[in-house]
Amino acid sequence: MAEGIKDKVAIIGMGCTKFGELWDKGPENLMVEAFQEAIEDAGIEKKDIGAAWCGTCYDEVSVGKSAIPMAATLKLPFIPATRVENFCATGSEALRGACYAVASGAYDICLALGVEKLKDIGYGGLPQNEVQWGTRFRLVFPNLTPPGAFAMMGTRYFAQHGINPQDGKHALARITVKSHRNGAKNPKAHLRREVTIEEVMNAPIVAWPLGLFDCCGVSDGAAAAIVVRADMARKFRPDPVYVKSLQIAASSGEEMAYTEWDYAHVETTARASQRAYREAGIKNPREEISMMEVHDCFSITELVTYEDLGISPRGRAKEDVEAGFFDLDGKLPCQPDGGLKCFGHPIGASGLRMMYEMYKQFQGKAGPRQIKNPRLGLTHNMGGIPPVNVVSVCIVGL
Repeated sequence: MAEGIKDKVAIIGMGCTKFGELWDKGPENLMVEAFQEAIEDAGIEKKDIGAAWCGTCYDEVSVGKSAIPMAATLKLPFIPATRVENFCATGSEALRGACYAVASGAYDICLALGVEKLKDIGYGGLPQNEVQWGTRFRLVFPNLTPPGAFAMMGTRYFAQHGINPQDGKHALARITVKSHRNGAKNPKAHLRREVTIEEVMNAPIVAWPLGLFDCCGVSDGAAAAIVVRADMARKFRPDPVYVKSLQIAASSGEEMAYTEWDYAHVETTARASQRAYREAGIKNPREEISMMEVHDCFSITELVTYEDLGISPRGRAKEDVEAGFFDLDGKLPCQPDGGLKCFGHPIGASGLRMMYEMYKQFQGKAGPRQIKNPRLGLTHNMGGIPPVNVVSVCIVGL
């Protein structure tokens, strides 16, 4: 019976650029910056890397959808190099490739890197276009926008659980305020200004109930990780971070083909998280997980994800949010670095950026965001829309 990869792989080095409107830097600059920080942090040389995975979603960073730009930019000649793309879970997919390669025994040391330069391609997040979704998807959903798709989840969630819409919007605003409070403490975040409940509640509506502050932005950035065999990790550093589980699930689209699905949760997250908990040996995630970075593309996504991950009971996440359960000083801090809400979402980099925060938190290097004595951290990526998506859930710890 398959055992999974629990404690077979460790992260010994990570790097992350500042995210933002980086007009003066190309993808090559970002790759080099993240990579240099990662190998210096790991205390290794380039020649020690056995194989590499590059996660990027848009063609502007790749040549013929290959890993050649990474190999050429980082000067990694003739080692196995693979370009991966799995929508918004692309960065986590790069990490999965590197981790599985090490866990299999094929390599001792591997690199995972994610990068995106969204600002250079003019993509602003709201309009539907073939670059984002693909021509076939647009033919099926000609009028779909991401805010619209997730706004419907918000209204459906409120209706299903009997939540007054204004109370529901207040909970969403509370999520946003929490993330901005954390992001203001992070020098690598794109948006570093705290906001108030009133500002969020009164902001212009993008797609009701989602206002301007309920939607994550568009940015540039890169992040990288060096992973090794777990039995080698302490040769490189005294405080490696061990991979407990790494699960990716892709929707079959059956949610929108049958009436059983309620549009008030993401089934793929529920399935992936349960597999991740089994792999990691977690029985009670609400009590055992110390911190989380989840895919807060919209505030409603974060709210629903609390329940899909089995942290909050169905229909009760609002109560946890209002009680401060997910605040930085709460029982289970979520988005300690500010999340997508403050970093934006350079697609290929986001999953590794989330892991960078977990890594720094475990090593006690998160500065004013530092969480006390974390034991297990969870990252969650979701790409697509509520009825059709791909989800990654990764759990790491000491």
